[in-house]
Amino acid sequence: MNRQWKLACLKLETFCRVETLLKYFILIIRGGFSQGICLMRRAVFNLKGGVGKSSIACNLAAVSAAEGYRTLLVDLDHQANATHYLTGLSGDDIPMGIADFFKQTLSSGPASKKNRVAITETHYDNLHLVTANGELAELQSKLESKFKVNKLRRLLVELSQDYERIYIDTPPTLNFYSYSALIAADRVLIPFDCDKFSRQALYSVIAQVAELKADHNESLVVEGVVVNQFVGRASLHRRLIDELIAEGMPVLPNYLSSTIKMRESHEASVPMIHLAPRHKLSLEYVSLFSALEQAS
Repeated sequence: MNRQWKLACLKLETFCRVETLLKYFILIIRGGFSQGICLMRRAVFNLKGGVGKSSIACNLAAVSAAEGYRTLLVDLDHQANATHYLTGLSGDDIPMGIADFFKQTLSSGPASKKNRVAITETHYDNLHLVTANGELAELQSKLESKFKVNKLRRLLVELSQDYERIYIDTPPTLNFYSYSALIAADRVLIPFDCDKFSRQALYSVIAQVAELKADHNESLVVEGVVVNQFVGRASLHRRLIDELIAEGMPVLPNYLSSTIKMRESHEASVPMIHLAPRHKLSLEYVSLFSALEQAS
């Protein structure tokens, strides 16, 4: 990101932060919070691929919905893994979603009507989805050149009137979409899959999030590092986790086990809580969700 873009983002973010506070104040006056208005927008982010971002985002969202919260998942990765996981759809079968919203922002001027986003119902009660598709990759440079980095936050503030919990699945790089997600979110989870390369990426993620927090989103909180694909018998996994904890990393105590059941869950496009409710990994997701709720 060049200096000009960062300066523009900062100016827009200052305006957006004031706008967000005004919206929340209006909701309080109207009694909106008592109706279950969302105050939680959680991004799942890492610079390394294959660490389980989509699995964690989708399964936590599924648990949230199963617990009775009206929940929305926003897929920002052009690979659309979260979209496929929750719907079973791919390619041209994917309904309109976040790419169409961003296309609207490119064609709209200051006086245009509010941009809208299509929301897809999943097979599960309380769980809705904003889909992604390959068009996101084509739109990225255009969105960056027009400084559209705050559009997602404004959209999610509007959607917060309808959803109690919003989860954001991000691409495995700090690009326009992950940057937008971290500006739109008020908290972030960082997956860690007990690997040397994942550990190296973890330091970069923490540094990048800290920089973005200081420059553009002071309310952003790192909720913690989620240990994923954990094997309790593996001494390497135990050692890496112990070293991270000793370094002061915010490692969450609720580990997610490595199991073939997760691959079966992907293959079936059915979240763990619905595929195998009593499976160890399903219970670990429920435990992680409960811990995050209690801490918030």
